[in-house]
Amino acid sequence: MALDGTYDQSLSRRAMQAELLDAETELKLAYAWRDHRDEKALHRLVTAYMRLAISMASKFKRYGAPMNDLIQEAGLGLMKAADKFDPDRGVRFSTYAVWWIKASIQDYVMRNWSMVRTGSTSSQKSLFFNMRRVQARLEREAASVGEELDGHQLRQMIATEVGVPLHDVEMMEGRLSGSDYSLNATQSTEDEGREWIETLEDDSEQAAELVEHDHDIDTLRGWLVSAMTQLNERERFIVKERKLRDEPRTLESLGNELGLSKERVRQLEAAAFGKMRKSLEGQSREVFEFFG
Repeated sequence: MALDGTYDQSLSRRAMQAELLDAETELKLAYAWRDHRDEKALHRLVTAYMRLAISMASKFKRYGAPMNDLIQEAGLGLMKAADKFDPDRGVRFSTYAVWWIKASIQDYVMRNWSMVRTGSTSSQKSLFFNMRRVQARLEREAASVGEELDGHQLRQMIATEVGVPLHDVEMMEGRLSGSDYSLNATQSTEDEGREWIETLEDDSEQAAELVEHDHDIDTLRGWLVSAMTQLNERERFIVKERKLRDEPRTLESLGNELGLSKERVRQLEAAAFGKMRKSLEGQSREVFEFFG
């Protein structure tokens, strides 16, 4: 397989030269793989129907995917079909494999159509692969009788034809009509044109907001330091341990250290906060949240 994205014609030639299996041989190989996991039988079965996979892959070239990649995905679908095929059902392997090959190719095309996920539900997949064809047919039929459909009428008719909700048609139309662009592309053809990324709003904090925030923090810190001077040494210690540590200490651990009961430490803490509130009256609501 070519590694540069070009189509390797030898793949088709080898596939066309592979043996054609009659129904009896196909059944024998299918049983050998299902019952005995005979890899030689699997290889022979898959190789014989690789021409089918390539033929189906070629029908999706219009979506812009490299032919080699389409063939690879078709081959993966063929392998899945071989692994899940039940020869007891009386169906030819080629008939069964068609669904798996097509599903594998379609999933690949939809994954790679755009960086934005195009859709994954059955209705979205049906729209993706049929919308343009149905639209062209409806427009031809309307033109043949001298009618001209507006956008809403056309979308409504497509929704009815494909059997999907109208909003799905509207969403898919928008996705299929656009393409992915780099945010580093310029908005004009001029060399000095600004890039599209420059038009995006910056969600991070702006310089003015950062300066204002830092100023407020410094002001609050100054008020708290001033209020702390109104406390005695034991009260300052309790406030620091209860409010200014990353992991505040419990009343019980402070009581053990100070030789006081848990309730007495709580009373001292409340008294200290009362003194600080009185000192900070009229300053700022944010300061009082400190004592919440």
